Amino acid sequence: MSFEDTYRLSAHAVITNDVGEVLQLRATYADCSWGLPGGALDPGETVHEALLRECREELGRDVRIDYLSGIYYHRVYRSHVFIFRAHFVDSGAIILSDEHSDMGYFPLDSLSPVQRQRVVDCLEFDGRVRSARF
Repeated sequence: MSFEDTYRLSAHAVITNDVGEVLQLRATYADCSWGLPGGALDPGETVHEALLRECREELGRDVRIDYLSGIYYHRVYRSHVFIFRAHFVDSGAIILSDEHSDMGYFPLDSLSPVQRQRVVDCLEFDGRVRSARF
């Protein structure tokens, strides 16, 4: 088994609406959970390239990256997750890919504890990239 088969890197975007709610997508795979837009890096791809590609694929929209706010290790998934603050480049409609069945904007207090910590770290960014283990 190779390193790539057992260890993952992913990049995800914190995108908010005008009232500060966080964009989440409902997956059509695995446990059909809600999560931030983004996903795994392809071989040879940077975290920035992965985030831009994943948002374009999942949302049908281009985003602009504002900053990297945190890098988090998830031992259950053997994965490091890079969290970025991002915003849409234009005001077009979101067009979900087949990987997602629904989307919505959610208040911080409705997010899971892990997701909430990552998003709060992002929204309260003070120039220092955070990290944590879950």
